[in-house]
Parts: sequence; C-alpha cells; structure tokens
Amino acid sequence: MSAEVFLTTPAVSSRMEKLEREGYIKGYHAALDMEKLGYGIKAFIMITVEPEDSKKFYEFIKEQRCVLECDHITGPYSMIMKVVFPSTTLLDEFLGKLQVFGKTETQVVFSNVVERR
Repeated sequence: MSAEVFLTTPAVSSRMEKLEREGYIKGYHAALDMEKLGYGIKAFIMITVEPEDSKKFYEFIKEQRCVLECDHITGPYSMIMKVVFPSTTLLDEFLGKLQVFGKTETQVVFSNVVERR
C-alpha cells in the first residue's frame, strides 16, 4: 500500500492505526465471489413493513443468511434488501415467507457494472 500512496510503510501504518482508532475504518473483510460459492442469483427486494410489525420483521430478517444487507429507506417501500440464492426456487420460497410482513417488489440482477467496497 505504501508504494501506491508514495509513503513509507511506517507512515502508512501510523495513518491506518489513527483511522482505525477514530472509527473511520470499521474493519477488514474478504471480498467473496458469491457465484463461485454457489449463490448465482442476486436480487434486491423492497418491502413495506408496517411500524407495528417492525420488531418481528427485524428479528426474522437477522436470522436469514441469504440477506446480505437490509436497509430502512424512504419512498413507497420501507425496507430494501440485497439477497443471494443458489436458485430462483429458493428466492421464490423466501418471498413467500416475506409477504406475511407486507407487499414486496423484487429486482433480479443480471450483471454487475460497478462494485465498490
């Protein structure tokens, strides 16, 4: 990394430690190839969850390993999820479980144009 930013290794190390200490760097993660792991179906699911059902929804969604990310959003839907599955059949089964919480809309991803981590 030091060669990329034209600094010495100790200088980069010091700056990284400072960023970690101040909370700018939250952690280090492996970039997994989900397709190679058998999860070739990626989709975004929007859902409208009524406020009184939020707690139950949060408990349910935190247990679902297929959900990579779930965010509370503005607009006609209250949540958006990034999910992965090995098949469309399993995606369809998951959607059935979700619909007890509210109306859903699903967008299946064909290809990835930009991905920043």
